[in-house]
Parts: sequence; structure tokens; C-alpha cells
Amino acid sequence: KRCLHSSYFIHPQPTAHQPTMPRQATKADPQKQLMIKVKACQRLIKEAAYYEKETKENEEQLQKMKDEQKDPYDIKKFEEVLGESQMMIPESIGRRDKALDDLRDFVSVLEKDEAENNDLMTCEWMVEAKKLAPSEKKTGDEGEDVTITAVDGLAEGEAF
Repeated sequence: KRCLHSSYFIHPQPTAHQPTMPRQATKADPQKQLMIKVKACQRLIKEAAYYEKETKENEEQLQKMKDEQKDPYDIKKFEEVLGESQMMIPESIGRRDKALDDLRDFVSVLEKDEAENNDLMTCEWMVEAKKLAPSEKKTGDEGEDVTITAVDGLAEGEAF
């Protein structure tokens, strides 16, 4: 006799070669995209700050080890750890800046394309995005190449 119990049947597994139904292209929710970009920026800002903090702490620890004349091997290994932390700073800052530029560009596109969408323009993610990446990029090097020289005490014709 033959048992017809379902566990005895071999069910074919779908293969990669079987055709699938094409998905319809749908417009991604801009608020969800904005949330993802804001959270990515927040994470990358924290990461960059962490590496900078870690490097500073490691420099202090290394100096302490040298002052206490610890084992040269331990000092050498700790210098390698410090070097790795220092290498991560430019990478993390680059990723952070790229993500902030991306967010800034995305917000400007949304402000043009979705200006009538009041829910989007006033949502918490838009507010946070504008805090993280203001529309005008602020660079920290403005005016840093200028040296202010006090000329009050110079006699006329005297070089400074």
C-alpha cells in the first residue's frame, strides 16, 4: 500500500531560474529616506567624535606608559594601536562629511520637489536634517589663514 501522508511528498523548492513577477516601481517614501539619511549622519558624527576621543585618550595613556618606563614591547604595541586610531580619523571624517553633503543635497531636492507637502517639511526628521546639515555649508577654515597683527605700538615706517 502507498501512504499519501503530506510529509512523504517531495515539494519542489523554488530555484533561481524560475521567473518571478516583476515588482512595480513605487516612489520611495521621502520621509523614510530622510529618516535613514539623518540617522546615518548622526551615527557617523558620533563615530568621528569617538575616534578623536579615543586617539586623545590613547596618546595620554602612551605618554603615561613612557613616563612610567613600562616594557618597550608594550609601548611599541600601544603605539601601533594609537596609529590605527589615528588612521581612522580621516576616514571617519570623510564618511561623515560625505553623508552630510548627501543629506544637504537631499533636503534641497525635497524643498524643491515636495514644497507643498507640509507634513514632510515640518516633520522631526526635516528639523533634525536642517540642524545637522544647514543649507549653507559651514566650513571651519574660514579666516584661519589670516593672522592679526597689532600695529598700535609701531612707529610710522617701522616694519612689523
